[in-house]
Amino acid sequence: MRQYMIKSGAIILVFTMLAGVFSGVNVHADGVTNQSYLALGADLTAKEKREVLRLLDVDEDELDEYNVVEITNKQEHQYLDSYLSASVIGSRALSSVLVEEREEGEGIDVSTKNISYCTDKMYINALTTAGITDADVKVAGPFSITGTAALVGAMKAYEEMTGEEISEEKEDAATNELVVTGELGEQMDDPEKAQELLALIKERVIEEDVQDTDDIQNIIEESCKEMDVELTDEEKQQISDLMEKIDNLDLDINVLKKQAEEVYQEVKNLDLDTEGFFQKIFRFFQNFFDSLSGE
Repeated sequence: MRQYMIKSGAIILVFTMLAGVFSGVNVHADGVTNQSYLALGADLTAKEKREVLRLLDVDEDELDEYNVVEITNKQEHQYLDSYLSASVIGSRALSSVLVEEREEGEGIDVSTKNISYCTDKMYINALTTAGITDADVKVAGPFSITGTAALVGAMKAYEEMTGEEISEEKEDAATNELVVTGELGEQMDDPEKAQELLALIKERVIEEDVQDTDDIQNIIEESCKEMDVELTDEEKQQISDLMEKIDNLDLDINVLKKQAEEVYQEVKNLDLDTEGFFQKIFRFFQNFFDSLSGE
């Protein structure tokens, strides 16, 4: 249960804060807003609030320059209760987020402070599944916490930005993805490898429009082999169930490709003097992108 206490941390956080970055602000012709959006945990004490603002580089005397909203514990439970017990989610909303919209095509950039569960790439992967793009996101807690406070807001943000209602299926898949990635990261004792594995599998499932359960399982098996990852049958089934949800979401394959390419580029730039995990990743992504380009 201790491990699950860690994971409840940032599930709803990044998503909720995104609501106001696109709503209630003035938008320039280039599509970039002229204000930042700040989501604060509703249960922060005055001292904790000051610390969070310091970590987010926000001057408390200039809060009127931000679009500010409070994130409640009730919102956290609304989206997490399907995956985590109430005791794991907790009773206080403390995580806080600063969001600024980026220019189209720049993608999502995430940084965290005092968040013990989600890594930046885990946030990015889940935000992309939710249909969110082009945002600079900073997540912080007053001390080391899980950080539960964002999913509902991101969905509302996307609705404001596009004028289209986000389906419950997309909301569920994004939350599910973050939880599954966190669980795998803990079980593998390697969050980085877990998020890269999930991003790769997701990209392949969407790119190849795979819908058959056996085909999804084959992609999982192949990806695990190429990345030198060993998973239990239960873990593979978790991923398979998630991929079936994601495959029905009409996601932008170009955004997913960009994610995979960024992971590939990071590996490509490493010093690969000895045979090992990173060399296998390098060869795999090289072959994969060559196949997409028809080479």
